[in-house]
Amino acid sequence: MAYLSGLNEYLDAHYSESVFDTAAKEGRLWEMHLHSQWIIKARITEVLTYDLELDTGSSKDEVLPKIQIKCLYPESIADSAKPLMGMNRKVKDLELAPHLSPRYRNHVKNKTLFPLMKDKGVLFFTLLGGEIIKGIVAGFTRYEITAHMKGGIPITLLRHAIYDIRDKKGRCYLKSSQEKFQDWKKSRLYVQEGTELTI
Repeated sequence: MAYLSGLNEYLDAHYSESVFDTAAKEGRLWEMHLHSQWIIKARITEVLTYDLELDTGSSKDEVLPKIQIKCLYPESIADSAKPLMGMNRKVKDLELAPHLSPRYRNHVKNKTLFPLMKDKGVLFFTLLGGEIIKGIVAGFTRYEITAHMKGGIPITLLRHAIYDIRDKKGRCYLKSSQEKFQDWKKSRLYVQEGTELTI
């Protein structure tokens, strides 16, 4: 038997959490990047199964499908967050839309994310719209990855919006690549039955 030390405990504690639930409770204004290349500012008033009810300042709440959101951050840090986001023009020009079916998405496995989070290595996240976020994994849930950009600026990426994840050396961490490389097995957290974990 082999496993990643601490992964199951982390998933038990955090996997069901959601930035949307937190935002709805706090009532803060958030800035959200949508697949249409629009950026909206709104408060999340209710979290539904597949949609969000938003207060955008208009006369009535609007309903937004969660799958239309690529990333988001508190509006209070927008002036710091937006300049840190780059753009891959080639990916943008592909005009990729989000896949409704999970089987066609660019998955990254939890056992890949967990060592990356613990090691705090710098990664380059490319979203379906071409946005590039350089940062470290600060946390992840079933549907989200939180990254800290330069200066610790937080941004939440929706896992369905991921196009690619690579490190400085160009190593890809998508499931399609990691099925071959299995970098989690090289982690100091990887434990095989009969061996001791050394940290």
